[in-house]
Amino acid sequence: MMHHNPPTADRPRPTADHRRTATGHRPTADHQRTANGQRPTADHQRTANGQRPTAYTLGLLGHPLGHSLSPVLHRAALQAVGLEGEYRLYDVPPEAAERLIPQLLDDLRGGRLHGLNVTIPYKQQVTAWVEDLTDAARGCGAVNTLYAEAGRLVGHNTDAAGFWEDARRRLPLMEAPGWQVVLLGAGGAARAVAYAALRQGWPVHVLARRLEQARALAHHFRAQGRAQVFPHPWERRTDPAAPWFTGRLPVLLVNATPVGMHPHTQASPWPEVGPWPRGAAYDLVYNPRETRFVAAARRAGLPAADGLGMLVWQAALAFQRWTGIPAREVLPAMARAVGLDLREV
Repeated sequence: MMHHNPPTADRPRPTADHRRTATGHRPTADHQRTANGQRPTADHQRTANGQRPTAYTLGLLGHPLGHSLSPVLHRAALQAVGLEGEYRLYDVPPEAAERLIPQLLDDLRGGRLHGLNVTIPYKQQVTAWVEDLTDAARGCGAVNTLYAEAGRLVGHNTDAAGFWEDARRRLPLMEAPGWQVVLLGAGGAARAVAYAALRQGWPVHVLARRLEQARALAHHFRAQGRAQVFPHPWERRTDPAAPWFTGRLPVLLVNATPVGMHPHTQASPWPEVGPWPRGAAYDLVYNPRETRFVAAARRAGLPAADGLGMLVWQAALAFQRWTGIPAREVLPAMARAVGLDLREV
């Protein structure tokens, strides 16, 4: 997949007839209503001069981005609701971040970009470069969605809601009260999962290869008054004395690391030998659909799900932030675009 260069001031001017659908008709008013039935009025749908964008220029910031499905998802959403626009990849290596990322953020503030997603390795770093954080982004301590509102850069997080919406549908047993989460990994995606779980009142146990990273995650949430988050060394995963084996609560075991992702499909964050806790498993990795982690969990008798549904949900919720179009209106198109069964969303 080709990577686009960071945007410049001479970007081609988008066409004006952005409100027509593929059939040539203007979309109905329902496309312009939010989930509560009201027309969207958020400032972040307008450019710096107060006008709605004639076409949406969206993109993804991260590194590496070679196998990203985000362009497929957002182009499908734009087409489904009859909006002109494009979705670009901004692959910025860490050594160029201090030089290139501020340029992208200036384009957002100036209305030359209308929305950015953020992925590895910048979800936490970018929080220092925005003027405002939404409650979700502040709660997670990580940003995956950026937009401008009244000329100010806003960081938002749709990963937490995306995870929760998908996990509770794919693993219906989670609707029963009283779970604990064992979280493998302590990066930006892990923080979103922890935030979603803590909001349910579930205790969270965090295991990371670097114990200081797990401790930093725990400190972030404890500083917000969320005390039920506990760091553990990576080596304790299958310790029979660990609380996820000895406690009475069922366990949602979540892989929030990239371990097992294509092309390293033979790897798993959970030891092949050793016990599995009682409960369910969820892997944020979605390529391949059945990772070694998911396959082993199923063999051990645990219901298990991959992260493709979370990817679709977080994308639809970000699209809603940028355009005001409810996530539910673009979910079917996004799901079809990546081969996800509509019953899974």
